Amino acid sequence: MCAGRTMEGAGCVTWWGFSPALDLLSSGGSQEGDVNVLLIGSGDPRHILKTVAHLGDTDTLHIWVIENSLEVVARQLLLLYLTLVPQESMGPQEKTETFLELFGNSKIRSQTEQTLRCVASQLSLSVTDTLTGPTNPCLDTTHLRFKDRDELDRIFKQWVHPPPPPLSMSKVWDNRVRQHLGTRYDSRLGCFDWDLNMQLHQKGCGVIAKHQYVAWRERGVAFEMREALYEATNHSLLSLRVFNHRGGRVVVQGYWGDIVSSPYLAFGIETENEALLKTQNGQHMKTAQDISYHNVQELLKAVSSRGCVPACAQQGGTIRGAQAFEHGKNSTSLFTITALCIVFILCCFVALLSLNGVSVTFLPVESLSRLPEKPKYSYLFNTIYCSASMVHQLGPSLKQIAAPNAVLVVELAEYLLDLSKEQVMGFSKKVDDIAQEAGFTPYEGKKRNAFSTFMLENNV
Repeated sequence: MCAGRTMEGAGCVTWWGFSPALDLLSSGGSQEGDVNVLLIGSGDPRHILKTVAHLGDTDTLHIWVIENSLEVVARQLLLLYLTLVPQESMGPQEKTETFLELFGNSKIRSQTEQTLRCVASQLSLSVTDTLTGPTNPCLDTTHLRFKDRDELDRIFKQWVHPPPPPLSMSKVWDNRVRQHLGTRYDSRLGCFDWDLNMQLHQKGCGVIAKHQYVAWRERGVAFEMREALYEATNHSLLSLRVFNHRGGRVVVQGYWGDIVSSPYLAFGIETENEALLKTQNGQHMKTAQDISYHNVQELLKAVSSRGCVPACAQQGGTIRGAQAFEHGKNSTSLFTITALCIVFILCCFVALLSLNGVSVTFLPVESLSRLPEKPKYSYLFNTIYCSASMVHQLGPSLKQIAAPNAVLVVELAEYLLDLSKEQVMGFSKKVDDIAQEAGFTPYEGKKRNAFSTFMLENNV
């Protein structure tokens, strides 16, 4: 572990998870029929995509999402929106590249920036126009409080028209690296090499290539799939953080997410295509970027194959596209006429796919403790997933919202590189204690380093 503040490298905002994508319906034995899944702090839609991709044709899946910040909710909506764009509007290659750029890059191409602004305009309209129900079953924000929707609207509008003065993502990222490494900043390349070779590679992440990992640690750019300029700020990765300063409180906008473990963990270290994991002379022939691209493209295709565009949505899509165009035009003077035309074309693609038997509902931030008090959630969830950053919110009342024989999957601290081996083991022990206190017992099936799985035998 390099010298640095404990857990400062992981940040205080979970922009991506610290574990690979998981099919949650097969984690503790097969689950079929009408299934309810609760995601607590997953940080990104990786588990949603993989679970939907493996869902049976006749099964129905309702996913409920709780995050610890509205900035993360906004990002979830952004990535899900891209997932639901029909192939006729955005081809598989373009969608995959755009998804990965927005997912894991601090800096993006200008074309991707235009897409971000367009989608943000659409999402701004959708979160403030929920009186007639959700605009799409997989983008359901109707359970959020009005003040939460107003805050989401503010976030999306800042993506469309960032407030002056413009924030330099390069400086923001470098400040985080300096803060984390302290006196070791001048020898940071050696520190990056240590974290990669002595930690990530030792933990089975050998596909993460040195040149790509170092580029991400230096600049925050994980996915460079084209010979293009990645210079535009990815505003979806900026958020606010409150600091105590001279007896007062100061709000600072910046990048407050992970700068150590990398976004490669979500989609780039495991794959069902074994050819991508081949080695030659002890070296992997493919990189985590290659695997991420393949996995995301396959997941997006699988999800899209389950969807269709409702006929009634197409006309409304054109109207909303024009509204979003006007919204973007009036809120910024940075667009050229050409860029506005591109935005208008993209904004007309709001007749999103409706996934057969699938819905995603976002619940209020930090609402987990209140779910047991509401009868509608009593013994509802067949599978509950909790991230490492939200484990502290689990408690005995969890069994009141868990269905009989429910499965609990908890992300461990395996890939939190600022922790020592003893701390990682201690965290795992704490997870076991919390789960057993809530009435769950360890699952006897296949075990994975990044997760602990438990089962609830009854709900007495």
